[in-house]
Amino acid sequence: MKRGWIRLLPLGLLAAALAQQTGPVFRTTTNLVIVNVFVRDRSGKDIIGLTKDDFTILEDGKPQTIAIFEFQRIESGGPESPPGKASSPPEKTPAQGSAPAASPGTIRVAAPGKIQYQDRRLLVLFFDHSSMSPADQVRAHEAALKFIREQMQPADMVAIMTFGTQLKVEQDFTDDRDALERVIRSFRTGESSELAEEAQTAEEEEEAEDETQVGFVADESEFNIFNTDRKLSALQTAARMLAALPEKKALIYFSSGVSRTGVENDSQLRATINAAIRANISFYPVDARGLVATIAGGDASQASPRGTGIFSGQAQRRQMERFFARQDTLVALAEDTGGKAFLDANDLTLGIRQAQNDIRSYYVLGYYSTNQAQDGKFRRIQVRLNRPLQAKLDYRSGYFAPKDFSRFTEADKEQQLQEALALGDPITDLPLALEVNYFRLAQNRYFVPVSLKIPGSEITLARRGSTEFTELDFIGQVRQARGPVVAVVRDGIRVRLRAEDAAQLERRNFQYDTGFTLPPGSYRLKFVVRENLLGRIGTFETSFQVPDLSTVKDRLRTSSLVLASQREPITAVAGAATKKRKLLAASPLVQDNLKLAPSVTRVFRRDQNLYVYLEVYDPAADPEDHQLSLVGELAFLRGKRKAFQSPPVRLSETAPGRPGVLPVRFETPLKDLTPGRYICQVTLVDQVGKRFAFARAPVVVLP
Repeated sequence: MKRGWIRLLPLGLLAAALAQQTGPVFRTTTNLVIVNVFVRDRSGKDIIGLTKDDFTILEDGKPQTIAIFEFQRIESGGPESPPGKASSPPEKTPAQGSAPAASPGTIRVAAPGKIQYQDRRLLVLFFDHSSMSPADQVRAHEAALKFIREQMQPADMVAIMTFGTQLKVEQDFTDDRDALERVIRSFRTGESSELAEEAQTAEEEEEAEDETQVGFVADESEFNIFNTDRKLSALQTAARMLAALPEKKALIYFSSGVSRTGVENDSQLRATINAAIRANISFYPVDARGLVATIAGGDASQASPRGTGIFSGQAQRRQMERFFARQDTLVALAEDTGGKAFLDANDLTLGIRQAQNDIRSYYVLGYYSTNQAQDGKFRRIQVRLNRPLQAKLDYRSGYFAPKDFSRFTEADKEQQLQEALALGDPITDLPLALEVNYFRLAQNRYFVPVSLKIPGSEITLARRGSTEFTELDFIGQVRQARGPVVAVVRDGIRVRLRAEDAAQLERRNFQYDTGFTLPPGSYRLKFVVRENLLGRIGTFETSFQVPDLSTVKDRLRTSSLVLASQREPITAVAGAATKKRKLLAASPLVQDNLKLAPSVTRVFRRDQNLYVYLEVYDPAADPEDHQLSLVGELAFLRGKRKAFQSPPVRLSETAPGRPGVLPVRFETPLKDLTPGRYICQVTLVDQVGKRFAFARAPVVVLP
């Protein structure tokens, strides 16, 4: 096992996606808690006319004094405005204000916690273009236009958000139908749809190919993990931007489904749901695919499955499982936030109408909590009626209190880390992403480098003299898939930044590198990271496999495939757990004092260069001159078409001090590739041993 080091890198697409925590955020640091309460009779009709004295509100069983009381009268019917004209808001007093002017780019907040839209229904149309094919985007846009033209009611205030490579507020809340229609018609069909498809996992690749041609295939589910986390993170950011508005809000999420892969997606899903609950938002996901008749083996938009899976029924089973798995996440988002998922229907406007009908008249109750402890614990809320009415009350069940890390003792801090490591549920206060690779050291020993990235915008700095610094704690634990802990790393690193680096922190990310020495097998890795100024914690858990390459006889033995867009000098280390720089230089990813920074996302821009690295083990040598002779080639495949192919490169030099190890390196600019999804393939042919190998990984090229 090696100790870790940390570097400050230019902001990549991963950090840009995870660091979208911008905009106004409503926090409970002032102890003001807002609760929206729907009161309905047995028939489902709204009960109006109640006063503050008719309610009792309790937090963890203790009565609270109601300091804010408002009634939002939402007219659920009435005549609709003619198309092309703004709808008239319900009658209100001058103090309540009127609909704000159209303002793209931000959500306007007059004052956090203050009612801004009296007697209005707040609807957010959120278009996740990164999950929808061009055809699905057209359906979603047309449904939104139909709703705005024909079904928008006088009480409705609508905002529009989109997500492609980043979250954008296209339109603030407004009742101006013309403005809303112009925004939607300005969308370009097919924008960001290159991220809509899902990469295959290793299991599917192995079943799809002829077993005589494929050895170990690195699991591509890591790409799906990142892709899913970006979508959920965008929803979480939207919730935080809307949290300063105490009114009840419905977010209609147009998507073609969101898949989940393992615990790491579950952590982001929980964080997104918690953010929505705190912000008084209900999610109403709408599956833009509509009613789908699944064709066995897939339709003409993709290549037919290969191998025996199509005949055994395995291909069809996986196809249906993946389809329903993408809907399961939509259902979870809806049910856990009080909304409803709209699936398997072609009239997508019904999904918007569902949200519109659910938000009816409600009461806004606000109180200042008597519990001053900033312990981060969940506080349960109960609301009761003081009148003997046969009524049903609908409201959020509680909230998480803020945490004051500065009051923790050293024992408290250590206990916090150990609890986070042992906790089954993930923690997502600090967003993380992680990549695992493997390189052979001996027949039964492999070096497993781990690269962990943290968005710089999530790091808090303190100043000392002319430099700024932060402190980070790292704990990594490797377990056998069904067994004990086999390796542990524990690092405490202080990162010092010069003034110019600190000023650019919003556009940078931290990358922590460490590694383990392991025998072949299946493992589970869990990492806990804590920044020690505010005490925020993030966890990341994933499974990985170290293959036994000694069992590979009929093809070339290779390491995992590493893709990167950055090579950084090893002198760029901003903090290290040890002064022994020889540990850093010993990594296979270091050459000529330059460290390859693996891309966790496998998403690149056209203005970047792509660096490719892998190793070949035990290539055959010519019996006469003992020379090696391998030919390597880099290609980008798009469907069945080869979009790029490099000239063949002859490889013959082994790595210094590592006999039997032949490094393979490629570097190519991406400017000639059109934006879209590709398979990056490295083809290797051993001309002496008459063996070959294909190493593949999915990549996405963005403008």
